[in-house]
Amino acid sequence: MALLELKGVRKIYRQGQIEVPALRGVDLQVDEGEFTTVFGPSGSGKTTMLNMIGCLDKPSSGTIIFNGKELNELSKKDLAMIRRFNIGFIFQSYNLIPVLTAYENVEFAIRLINKYDNKEIRERVLKILAAVGLEGMENRRPHELSGGQKQRVAIARALVKEPKLVLADEPTANLDSKTSEEVLKVMVKMNKELGTTFIFSTHDPLVMDYARRMLEIRDGLIAEDRRREEINVSD
Repeated sequence: MALLELKGVRKIYRQGQIEVPALRGVDLQVDEGEFTTVFGPSGSGKTTMLNMIGCLDKPSSGTIIFNGKELNELSKKDLAMIRRFNIGFIFQSYNLIPVLTAYENVEFAIRLINKYDNKEIRERVLKILAAVGLEGMENRRPHELSGGQKQRVAIARALVKEPKLVLADEPTANLDSKTSEEVLKVMVKMNKELGTTFIFSTHDPLVMDYARRMLEIRDGLIAEDRRREEINVSD
């Protein structure tokens, strides 16, 4: 079942009288449960595309449909609600709140959706932290965690509200190869167990090794769309 559709999506930025095309007419369908990477050279349009999928920007023309809703027609407030309830974000710089513990960083995300009582929130936060391998580290603040542990907190924060889609922008950029692989295995596990759809923007070959679908973007267009069989990941 299609979770996301882009139809003839174009994005043009204006610098004075100059028009700079970032996307030139992208057509794309992403089904529920996909584990997809978007890659390409700097300036190819991959970040622009993810920003529009994540309801952070709107196309100049074309149509984006997410979870059955046409995003072009929605107000900024409605787009913010879609982000809050349906989309999780994982950034290369983690973006954790430094004064909050691992538990509190994850708790903050689920409280924003105002859906669960205090008992349910605690159960969900502890469960997702354990699932990403941080059981016993709930009370540590970001400065007490390694880079890989911080990224695991970021993954837990993105997943705790059970979003339809997680967008990961260069999630392994600040990690060594061993830690990157550990973090990727966590995301593969969550993808399989929760059915969460993941879309990565990356330059990292390791991330592409774990992807089941690879989209190459060049000059604002999808140059190649490759799929492969399920990737088996050992613990």
